[in-house]
Order: sequence, then C-alpha cells, then structure tokens
Amino acid sequence: MRKLTDYDYTWKIMMLGDAAVGKTSLTIRYISGFFLSDLKLTIGVDFYSKTTNHKGKKVKLQIWDFGGEERFRFLLHQYCKGANAAFFLYDITNRLSLDHLPDWTQIIREHAGDIPIMLIGSKLDLEEFRAVPREEGILAAKKYNLSTFIELSSKTGENVENAFDGITDTLFEKYKPNV
Repeated sequence: MRKLTDYDYTWKIMMLGDAAVGKTSLTIRYISGFFLSDLKLTIGVDFYSKTTNHKGKKVKLQIWDFGGEERFRFLLHQYCKGANAAFFLYDITNRLSLDHLPDWTQIIREHAGDIPIMLIGSKLDLEEFRAVPREEGILAAKKYNLSTFIELSSKTGENVENAFDGITDTLFEKYKPNV
C-alpha cells in the first residue's frame, strides 16, 4: 500500500549561479524536455518540481531556481534552509561566472550546512566560444570540496538527465534511505 503522498522521497535542490548562466533553461529542460530560448530574468526565486523513478523509488525533486543577480542575493539565506543539495552553474563561455563560486558556496555552507553541491559548466553547445577549460571546472570542484562536476547543454539536452541522476544518487548515498 502506498503512502498518502505519491512519492517515497522529497528533496529540495537549489539552482544557483550568476545571472544568465542557464539555471532556468536547465530546470525547464529537465522538467519538460524542451529548450526555451527566450526566457526572462528570474526575479527572486521560481519553484518547480518533478516526480521521477529512481532505483525503484518515486522521488520528488523540488527545484528552487534562484535569481542570479546581485540584487536578489539577500534572499538566498532564507531559501537555503531545508535544502538537501545545490547545483552551482557557470557558463563555460564566461570566466567571471566561475570566479563567483567561492561567494555562493560560502553562503550555502553557512545557511544550508554541508549539503552536496554539484558544479555544472553550462552551455556546452557553445564549445567554440569556451573561456573556461573543462580541467579548470574539475579543479574548482575539488578545491571547494563539491560533490561532483559535469558539463552540459540545456539546448541539446546533453548530460541534463545525467546531472539530475547524479545529484539524486548523491542524495540517496547521503541520506541512505532503504533502497
């Protein structure tokens, strides 16, 4: 007999990073399977959810897509509470977007604790304009003790499912539910 809810586990995942690195594009691609090229700036926080099967269990991922502009940063402290994991996105064509990683991770660690953080290099479809070598992303993930690193493209869909499967695997390991 199933529980009252339609899922076995619910996990809150924060989408973090500078403005225009692709947080909303990634979220919408994962939720709907579509890439939307004309997205508007996220004001504050947008909320999404997707229920999926993972290792025979129904898992609900609550995705909190946080606006990356500096003027919304004061809200982040509140929204970190209760987060189980975070994605930090940077744009592989914009070096500055990776340079802000220490600022974001410090806020997450202070207000959400030692949650898994996946470093994501976005916009892999723009490889010809790459400004941040893949190796630099790998080194940054190690330097800041992040759970893992992946590059992806929301436009083509490359590695989108892998990113969410990876963070879900990490959450199963961290919280060790009966699977």
